[in-house]
Amino acid sequence: MTGPDAPAALRATGLGFRYRTRGGWALRDCEFTVPGGRITALVGRNGAGKSTLLHLAAGLLRADAGELRVLGTAPGTSEARSRVALLSQDKPLYPRFTVADTLRMGEKLNASWDRAAAERTVREGDIPLHARVGELSPGQRTRVALALALGKRPELLLLDEPMADLDPVARGEVMAGLMTEAAERGMSIVLSSHVLPELEQTCDWVLVLREGRIELSEDADTVRESHAVLTGHADQADTLAGQHTVVQRRAVGRQVTALVRQRGPLRGDWHVERPRLEDVLIGYLQAGTPGRPAAAHAPAERTEAAA
Repeated sequence: MTGPDAPAALRATGLGFRYRTRGGWALRDCEFTVPGGRITALVGRNGAGKSTLLHLAAGLLRADAGELRVLGTAPGTSEARSRVALLSQDKPLYPRFTVADTLRMGEKLNASWDRAAAERTVREGDIPLHARVGELSPGQRTRVALALALGKRPELLLLDEPMADLDPVARGEVMAGLMTEAAERGMSIVLSSHVLPELEQTCDWVLVLREGRIELSEDADTVRESHAVLTGHADQADTLAGQHTVVQRRAVGRQVTALVRQRGPLRGDWHVERPRLEDVLIGYLQAGTPGRPAAAHAPAERTEAAA
């Protein structure tokens, strides 16, 4: 169900998770909504909490604070498990199984198994069904793991850096297939990736994590249209923070360049460019890191959009 009354793919309220062995919070006070039927880019630096969030959504971890709802239900319940699939970085597969054995296992474990979809995903990678999983290349194992996930026919597919083992051509083929699945079946996809240029073409929602907190949860087109890269005389820089949200700025001599989220008309003598989505995401990820100015936020609404 992906109509206007459909439940959100993910909805977090005050969500927090603490790793006991490390101390401190991996996620803290996370509030966001990801609408159903979207392809969502989950973006953050290493250690930002991306994998933790996906494992919470899959029901493999339990929140220490707040609440996370998946397709309107609690993660880890039998209902959620039947509707959600996670492809994690480690891609746990049985190395002594053949590819055919692996797909048969998927069929026995999932009542709604789609054999055609699973076999098509393997076939598109030119992987023999009789081959043993342990003898496959890392990229081929990724294809087999993805076949298991898609064969389950999930309503929500969680992908945690799934394509790092694939070459650029294979990544493009897999992403095209995922976009087709999402368009034809209304499947929601949350994709964690560091390959930002690819996300520009495939994702229509962005979820940005920085140091365990949500920086953005918003429609990708809205993000592009509401941000601007300004270049002008450094004397104007101090007036920006009172008018707009300054995500990042840097000064070279008497010239300053700033990535801002506009909160109304621009004032002053600025050269204005509309950034790519990649530029905006990098700006949020770099803001406040050592050697870079922290973001200066105007007293405006949070950059989070409801479903």
